[in-house]
Amino acid sequence: MAKNSIKLICALLVIALLSYVAICGIGSFLPGVFEEGAIRKGLDLAGGTLLVYQPDVEESAEVTDADLDTVVSILTRRLSNAGYTEASITQLKDDGRIQIEIPEEKNLNNARDLLGNIGQLAFIGSDGSVVLTGSDIKSASMQYGYTSEASIAPEYFVQITLKADAVDKFSKATLAASSEENIKEGKNFIMIVLDNEIVSMPYVSEQLTLEDVMISGDFDEAGATYLASVIASGQLPFSLTEVRADTVGPTLGEKALETALFAGAIGIALVALFLIIVYRLPGLVSVIALLAYIMIEAIILVVAKVNLSLPGVAGIVLSIGMAVDANVIINERIKEELRLGKGTLSAVKAGFKGAFTSIVDSNVTTIIASVVLWFFGTGTVQGFAITLFIGIVVSMFTALVITRFLMLTIAQLGVKNSKLYGI
Repeated sequence: MAKNSIKLICALLVIALLSYVAICGIGSFLPGVFEEGAIRKGLDLAGGTLLVYQPDVEESAEVTDADLDTVVSILTRRLSNAGYTEASITQLKDDGRIQIEIPEEKNLNNARDLLGNIGQLAFIGSDGSVVLTGSDIKSASMQYGYTSEASIAPEYFVQITLKADAVDKFSKATLAASSEENIKEGKNFIMIVLDNEIVSMPYVSEQLTLEDVMISGDFDEAGATYLASVIASGQLPFSLTEVRADTVGPTLGEKALETALFAGAIGIALVALFLIIVYRLPGLVSVIALLAYIMIEAIILVVAKVNLSLPGVAGIVLSIGMAVDANVIINERIKEELRLGKGTLSAVKAGFKGAFTSIVDSNVTTIIASVVLWFFGTGTVQGFAITLFIGIVVSMFTALVITRFLMLTIAQLGVKNSKLYGI
């Protein structure tokens, strides 16, 4: 009897210690998470910049809806490449203007830079001839690795894939640029120009005949990413002229995020109370796992630089509900096994085994839905999908790994009192 009491006390002390660590971790970490710059917030929560452009074309030229759709698509891709998935780009049908709202960026010059300027992209030789335009580019991305067999160390570089009909043009241009005379005079370069400004000026040492082209040099990660983003942006069908530039406040008010977090905290507290009252010791373990879930997701949101808007908060809340649901399924399965007369350790193992399929099935279907929303959606729809996806994956980890580890540890310590398991 005394031996079992000691084991019970030890188990309760372990749970109390883990609870203290989790609560203290959340208390010290989460306030910093939502400070300025830690997590990117959407326009509805943090405000940002509003820019309006109109097509810069001759009066006789016709601006078609297809052209405007192309511009919106390109600008959306530019902002998405920069991590601003919550940016809003609206085509104003009445006069062909395009309105762009960039969340949390309140510096107008930085906002313009995020768009990669609004001119047309061109590759220009040292003689001033246009070698390629943005429409000749299939894709461009930042890469990290060895640029040749003779490379001593890996480095950042930009990988460009040309369209089929552009390979021959670029081959001839690089042949001319890498001529002995041009190399001798230092004119063996091809400039990458956007909005009449030189973005990069890579030198050519040999003729390039393949569709895959590598731009290497003294790049850091940020520099290579920026250049790849500019090149991948493609070419606008026409230039744009800025007609308005303003900073705007949060559309939902200054206290929207604070209010949402407060409401979420109340909801989590009520759920925690329910789990402990109904399931006792397993419920307390579920609460610890839930606290761990919150910390892990907060860290991922910061590291991944996810744009957080109100739909994103909704995705987090929904994934918390899924995390609680998984723990409820586990606890109910354990109670069922205990009612059948099994020992604590056997009941815990059987409970997790019985709950595993249900948890995986329900979560995988939600993951599929979030992937579809992210792939086909834009703006706030993508923000909701991203936070939902992250939350579901983390909730599965905490339920099937952290909760299981804690419950097995407690069971192995010999905690057998059925009242502690809500029976």
